[in-house]
Amino acid sequence: MWYVLQVRTGTEESIRTQCRSNISEAVLKRCFIPYYEEKRRIRGTWTVLKKVLFPGYVFVVTDRLDELYQSLKTVIGLTKLIGTGQEIVPLTEEEKGFLLELGGEDQVMEMSEGVIEGDRVIVTKGPLKGKEGMIRKIDRHKRKVWLEMKMFGKMQKVEAGLEIVAKNV
Repeated sequence: MWYVLQVRTGTEESIRTQCRSNISEAVLKRCFIPYYEEKRRIRGTWTVLKKVLFPGYVFVVTDRLDELYQSLKTVIGLTKLIGTGQEIVPLTEEEKGFLLELGGEDQVMEMSEGVIEGDRVIVTKGPLKGKEGMIRKIDRHKRKVWLEMKMFGKMQKVEAGLEIVAKNV
C-alpha cells in the first residue's frame, strides 16, 4: 500500500534520507518524492531542473503500517501520516495509477510539449498529454503550467513543465 507523509515544505529530501536509514527494508519497501522537470534559463542557457511535484509530502510503500508508524517516531521533522480523522488511509488505486502515469517508476514527470490553438491548449508530447482539462494556468515564458488534481482526498494545485512550441490564432 502507498501512504503519504506530511512534512515541512523544503525538508522532503531530509525526511526521505532519514526514512531510508532509520527504517528497515522489511517494513519500508520504498520511500520516494515525485519530481517534475522544469526548464530555466541560467546564464543564457536553458537548463532542465528537477523540482518537487507535491511540496510538503513524501510517499512511502509498505505492507506493515503499524510497524512503519512506530518506526516513523525516530524520524525528526515528520508532521504526520495522511488520513481521515484517526484512521490512516492509503492512496487509492486511481491516485497510485495517476502518479505512475505522470512520473513512471522513477517518479520524475518529464517536460511536456504542446501548442495553443485559439483559446485551447493541446499537449502533443509528454505525461500531460490527454490531461489538458487539469490545466488552470500557463506561463509560456517560464515554460510552466499549474494543474489542479484530486490527490490525498482533496484538490491539490501543483506546478509542472510545459513548453508551448507553437501558437495558432
